[in-house]
Amino acid sequence: MTNTEPVSSKDVGFNVEQNGFASVDFEVIKDPGATAQCAIQALSENYAVVGWKIVDISPNTVDVGADQGRSTAHRVQLRVDSPAVSGGVNSCWLVEDS
Repeated sequence: MTNTEPVSSKDVGFNVEQNGFASVDFEVIKDPGATAQCAIQALSENYAVVGWKIVDISPNTVDVGADQGRSTAHRVQLRVDSPAVSGGVNSCWLVEDS
């Protein structure tokens, strides 16, 4: 597999949790053998970023997720600095093999 194939994401859900945390549910679409990273954010009422986290999306087998392993579901918890009203994926990119 070459890492020239695109990676994309789809926001699925957002939940405000107690004690300064929020969770973001999302799907990542990529070649199952590729490694990706995604920047996840939480936003305040005036669209300011109040939480941010970069997560690794590891390679997986074709029997994981949907579309022969191309689409996988993820949930990420992130700390927020002030109340968040929405959140999702800011961007995703493929990580080159070393």
